[in-house]
Amino acid sequence: MKHRILSCAVLTALVVVAGVEGQRLLGTAAAAQTSAARTGGVPMFRLDPSWPKVPAKWKLGDASSIGIDAQDRVWVLHRPRTLPADQAAMAAPPVLVFDAAGNFIQAWGGPGSGYEWPEREHGIHIDYKGFVWIGGNNCPARKLPGLEPVADDQLLKFTQAGKFVMQIGHSSKSNGNADTQNLHQPADAFVYRKTNELFVADGYGNHRVAVFDAESGEFKRMWGAFGNKPVDLDQCPPPSLTSVPDGPGPQQFSIVHAIRVSDDGLVYVADRENRRVQVFTTEGKFVKQLVKGDIPFARDLAFSPDPQQQFLYVGGGSEIVVLDRKTLEIVESIKGEGMLGGGHQMATDSKGNIYTAQTTRGLQKLAFKGMSPSPSR
Repeated sequence: MKHRILSCAVLTALVVVAGVEGQRLLGTAAAAQTSAARTGGVPMFRLDPSWPKVPAKWKLGDASSIGIDAQDRVWVLHRPRTLPADQAAMAAPPVLVFDAAGNFIQAWGGPGSGYEWPEREHGIHIDYKGFVWIGGNNCPARKLPGLEPVADDQLLKFTQAGKFVMQIGHSSKSNGNADTQNLHQPADAFVYRKTNELFVADGYGNHRVAVFDAESGEFKRMWGAFGNKPVDLDQCPPPSLTSVPDGPGPQQFSIVHAIRVSDDGLVYVADRENRRVQVFTTEGKFVKQLVKGDIPFARDLAFSPDPQQQFLYVGGGSEIVVLDRKTLEIVESIKGEGMLGGGHQMATDSKGNIYTAQTTRGLQKLAFKGMSPSPSR
């Protein structure tokens, strides 16, 4: 079977410039980005160096993931156990919530009764009903300092106040890719509103997309790269590639690191170590892919907030690559002085702002500043 590789020259290299907080947004983000579909413009951003405002009493460890709720509050998941010993007493709770201006709202999380908190926090997602999903990616063979030798083979569901709702899977219980009861170091998750299904990027230990009922936790289906049956290859730590050869790439996923489902029912998967984005139907039928082997690529994903979700943001290396979501053509690259890079995980709010969590480098907000003029004008 021959698989199409989509690529296109980057049209504009720089859209992030130095700036200060408080500058007015240039119009309504959703309206401006919808207009881009007709004019050919691309989104522009400015760094917000003041975001977020972490309370002085707390320190953050490695910031792993970002989620956005319906009120555009920004949910940050970090790893308190990565703080040095002399700062451990000041560790913030694993989950912190900020508003779009960076003001602190609340914090919670950590081990508790009735559930298994992940040993190494990795992904956070706020679903359309407001529930908070949290997963981890600890692998015992890594023997990371300060962590117990357990595998994070579960996903947790909470209310926004931190009340435990449900757990899918259990620590150190995975039986591999065929297991329908447990995950294996899941990296990311996304709940699709139209079917109330939970799509899991599963992940570091497994090499699959796994789908569950978001209400009951019942397993529904799974698939691997190109829609293939996922096979077991549990490597811990997973291999990190320095380059990717030309061609469609392996028939199996490597690290399934991020997942998003568009409103029109397409599943976008970031296959990180294979440096590609693959697209599927919600039933797991392969549609197309983009491979970009020359740079670190497909680390994280987010959609633009316009009704058509015209743009797909894909993080990698020092930049965020902007794709036309439907064609996977590259139309832009977001990079510039002061930018932390493409992020470990990212999210967008309803105004078009991009938020990134960059593990050892911190957190960042790229404020949407309107659309560029059409190149044809």
